[in-house]
Amino acid sequence: MARPDAVARLESAADAHDRAQERVEAVGADALRDCREVYDELERLLDSYDGRATGGGDFEAFMEFQGQVGTLTEDLPEDLPERDTFEELDDFLQQRRLTEGDFERAREMLAPVGDLVGRLDELDDAREQYKKARTAAGRRREELDERIDDLERLRRLGEADLDAPVERLRDPIERYNDAVTEAFTDFRRNTPARDVLAVIERADAYPLVGFRSPPAELLTYVREHDTGREPIPKLLEYADYSASKLDHYVDDATALRSAVATRQTYLRRLDAEPVRIDWPPPSADALPWYCRAYRAVVARFAEEAVVAALRDVRALADRDDYERLRESAVARAELTDAERERLASGAVEEELATAREDRAAIETALETYPPL
Repeated sequence: MARPDAVARLESAADAHDRAQERVEAVGADALRDCREVYDELERLLDSYDGRATGGGDFEAFMEFQGQVGTLTEDLPEDLPERDTFEELDDFLQQRRLTEGDFERAREMLAPVGDLVGRLDELDDAREQYKKARTAAGRRREELDERIDDLERLRRLGEADLDAPVERLRDPIERYNDAVTEAFTDFRRNTPARDVLAVIERADAYPLVGFRSPPAELLTYVREHDTGREPIPKLLEYADYSASKLDHYVDDATALRSAVATRQTYLRRLDAEPVRIDWPPPSADALPWYCRAYRAVVARFAEEAVVAALRDVRALADRDDYERLRESAVARAELTDAERERLASGAVEEELATAREDRAAIETALETYPPL
């Protein structure tokens, strides 16, 4: 089995980090840091005085440069890496006269020191790449978790009995949906707008009921103006009137146009959809919760017969065959022809096995290579 790319990348990053760590430990991290301080300061001095302390340039700068180099390299620790190189460089620069070529030569003398202290940067880079590789592996594991969940669900749907009598669930749900749709349509058509919107507002107490809350300005308007006693279709009709015509029908044409005319889309879209049962229906665990929330709202605008139809839907969750029938309904609704072909050919099983193997390999790698 080929290793997942995320594992290969993590193993490579771990190897690179180990090599970089070994190169640093061969000298000593503290010793390298001390060496880097001297190296960096010498580099800065060379860059700062190049051109000023050469030839017939500024004699004061020349003396200052030699003094700072001498001070820096004086009394270096005996065990400092490249101590001899620093002292040789100091001897070389303590000439009676320096040229631009001397500065170039000094940089060449320092080059091996730069390579040595560069091991610290290599280790920092290797550590960063290791962390990125570990993060990428963790992210890939999460993706595989989702992929496995999807494939397992697809396989479960493929095992569903497509010939199961799903009408035992569908018929009661359709009876309720038809009844509640008709009841809400009548409610919206014939009930004062203020009462309709009051029911919608109170539905906010039930998160499973997806009515959009009435806009505050609209709610205030229907409560405070006589026009709020009119049903919603009448309000929408008024909203289409011209200003001069509207003055004959309402006490405050400006208020109506401000509160209603700008919310026509909201009012026109109010329907029973938020209290209808989806098809395929929710799980046996979820269905009673939906029915309980819907009943609290539906009872405010529908007759007892509609509530009774909802109780019949609630009772479906207690059937021993509910989940079997529901799985069949979900499979019929969601399985595409391509997915059915993949299931029949065994491709889904192969993909699932590969995903599980990859996830296991990544989990092993993450355990093998812990966070730094």
